[in-house]
Amino acid sequence: QVQLVESGGGLVQAGGSLRLSCAASGRTSSNDGMGWFRQAPGKEREFVAAINRSSGMTYYADSVKGRFTISRDNAKTTVYLQMNSLKSEDTAVYYCATKSWWSHNWYANDAYNYWGQGTQDTVSS
Repeated sequence: QVQLVESGGGLVQAGGSLRLSCAASGRTSSNDGMGWFRQAPGKEREFVAAINRSSGMTYYADSVKGRFTISRDNAKTTVYLQMNSLKSEDTAVYYCATKSWWSHNWYANDAYNYWGQGTQDTVSS
């Protein structure tokens, strides 16, 4: 089992920044990366960004490229999402998740096996 605890969400004005953190504990060796997803009201959960646990390679949704940056700490158990130039359409509940070894698709919901509880980010226009 893996436990994920997110923090850092909140309310910010459009154009501002937020930094999310996700700390993983338990069998963290059972995954090959971590990612962030988000779900806005009335919409399906969508991929935001991910990072390969060993290589550090990163993946981004087109909607956040150039504005969001995913990173990890040296222990590779905490992942961060730096969100800059925030827009009202970035308002959502943000979830971190661990990616299964067996999947090669970094962008798919079903490639991720453990999920955090989510943190609300609201961008006011």
